[in-house]
Amino acid sequence: MTVVLSTINMKGGVGKTTLTVNLAACLVRDHHKRVLIVDLDSQISATLSVISPQDFGRLRRGRRTISYLIDKVVRPYIARKFATADMILPGVCELPGLDLLPGDIELYDEYTVTEALYKKSLEPEQDQKFATTWQGFEQNLITSVLEPIRSNYDYILIDCAPGYNLLTRSAIVASDFYLLPARPEPLSLVGIQLLEQRIDKLKAQYQPELALKLLGIVFIQSGGFLNSRYYNQVMQRIKQDFEPTQLFQTAIPLDVNVAKAVDSFTPVVLNLPNTAGSKAFSKLTLELLEKVG
Repeated sequence: MTVVLSTINMKGGVGKTTLTVNLAACLVRDHHKRVLIVDLDSQISATLSVISPQDFGRLRRGRRTISYLIDKVVRPYIARKFATADMILPGVCELPGLDLLPGDIELYDEYTVTEALYKKSLEPEQDQKFATTWQGFEQNLITSVLEPIRSNYDYILIDCAPGYNLLTRSAIVASDFYLLPARPEPLSLVGIQLLEQRIDKLKAQYQPELALKLLGIVFIQSGGFLNSRYYNQVMQRIKQDFEPTQLFQTAIPLDVNVAKAVDSFTPVVLNLPNTAGSKAFSKLTLELLEKVG
């Protein structure tokens, strides 16, 4: 049974992409899972974590990115040559079983989406408010992109953009679980709180269809803060707001090798597997499997 998991936070720079790609690599390498990374961030960080800019440029010129599939949902009346399976890049990082649905720097045009949905809401057979049409589109967008290939994978990990845009909300609706990466800093805590409030509203909007669960909060690059006053304050507030089962026990330490691995377009667990950061990701993956299973 496929598990769809989104990595999200309202705040950027908390290690969201690093968490996504290294968990994906560990699931494949250490646990023989079939994993698809889906890049929904226009910064294409997840894409460039596993393939080179040159490879991405070739894919984009050939329209072999997720933006093609999004436009296919927005404008279904246009004849299409490719399906979701055609967009997937198999065996990235020379690791069979680790696949990528590449992102794009231009994922969709807001005007085109709004125009298409407004026209649809005016159709006689629809006869519904624009808000209702939008909600239906939001609910089905990412689900419809993933549905044709969903059964091919054990895990689908979605790297969402910071904030709370259309694609992030649609990814949340399409997911079984979500991960909250965070740094032990006050502003990171604010991002968690804002996101939890919005997800509560989303659940209320889509219940009972939306059975989304928080898999847990993962602290990234926390080593430098362990003995600080801010760290203790943040951790105390986290413990007050969340159950112990909602916090991962494994934190990812401050490790310069994690940043260096980006230059090789390979997750650190594959590029430098014996470093402190890599070992922490391996341990975290075990904890994730326990929580899911």
